[in-house]
Amino acid sequence: MKLKLFSVGKTKEAWLQAAIEEYQKRLQGDFEIKLFKDRYKLKEACDKEKRLVLLDPSGKVFTSEQFSEFLMKELELGGASLTFVIGDADGLPEGLEGAKVSLSKMTFTHQIARLVLVEQVFRAFEIEKGSKYHK
Repeated sequence: MKLKLFSVGKTKEAWLQAAIEEYQKRLQGDFEIKLFKDRYKLKEACDKEKRLVLLDPSGKVFTSEQFSEFLMKELELGGASLTFVIGDADGLPEGLEGAKVSLSKMTFTHQIARLVLVEQVFRAFEIEKGSKYHK
């Protein structure tokens, strides 16, 4: 299984980067984050990916349990490979196709969205395993 997150910009806050890295570690190296300088480089990289999940305010909002089911199904359809995409302040680059997901009806910075996503991906796998992490 290989999960990726493509996004524009850097994670500036050290505490936030540490939290993101903690969840990446818990996912045992199966969640790679690639940050791009601008939306054009992001689009170029996305065009090479097999299956995309686009984080978009107009996307479907899930409970954690529903997101777990969605993620498992997407991984199955994508041959165990899936790339999440967070656009820049102007949204996603034109021409990207994939399932659209919204993390919340609230707005988050790109940095916070990365953390929320990686935690929810970890939680989704814990739900699938039936662990006590998700209560």
